[in-house]
Amino acid sequence: AAELEYESVLCVKPDVNVYRIPPRTSNRGYRASDWKLDNPDWTGRLRVTSKGKTAYIKLEDKVSGELFAQAPIDQYPGIAVETVADSSRYFVIRIQDGTGRSAFIGIGFTDRGDAFDFNVSLQDHFKWVKQETEISKESQEADTRPKLDLGFKEGQTIKLNIGNMTSKKGGAAKPRVAGSGGLSLLPPPPGGKIAVPPIPPPSSTAIANHVTPPPVQKSSNASNADILLDLDAPAAASKAPVSATTDLWGDFSTASSAVPNQAPQQSNWVQF
Repeated sequence: AAELEYESVLCVKPDVNVYRIPPRTSNRGYRASDWKLDNPDWTGRLRVTSKGKTAYIKLEDKVSGELFAQAPIDQYPGIAVETVADSSRYFVIRIQDGTGRSAFIGIGFTDRGDAFDFNVSLQDHFKWVKQETEISKESQEADTRPKLDLGFKEGQTIKLNIGNMTSKKGGAAKPRVAGSGGLSLLPPPPGGKIAVPPIPPPSSTAIANHVTPPPVQKSSNASNADILLDLDAPAAASKAPVSATTDLWGDFSTASSAVPNQAPQQSNWVQF
């Protein structure tokens, strides 16, 4: 009730002309050319107000503000406000007094922009009324619909299965597989570190094989082949003379001594 008592002003235009219009003779609509546009019947101020869902067009005196006529509007466009067929600056409104009597008069604006503002103010108000009606209708329908009971019944339980969680036995979650843009690292194999086989210590025989033999004089009768054999043999065996039966290079020495006239060739063996 308090909201209905509040009155808001939608539009104010300081200059408006009022005309007496002849009765309508056909259904073709009103025409401003049939009015006496050069001789208006009244001139004053126009205010468009709203109280609740109803809009009011009030014609008032410019100086005193005394109300000349008032036109309540419940719907727009409708019979309370109509446009003329031959101009956008003139309208036909239905005025009413307190006793319920009504009459149709013509109003006109000198400036076309004032007529546009008057028209838009009425359109915006009734657009808001339409939205409010739809919202209230939807709220009433929502109240009449049966409400869904989404609560748990007595003894009702739910079970949640969440992946990648540690199990009760202490097992770890499976490693995630890296995508195409990441690097996948595998965990170390079970069993600890890999044992490296120990390196065996060098034996006394191998050490003896690598002993450098004493230098041999060029005048010695031993051949170069004997020196090579001495390198591969143990140190104790190198002192023994090489027998004819164990000399692997005997044939080579015999063939060399069978040719006394040839000059001795330089051996390719390197003396150590």
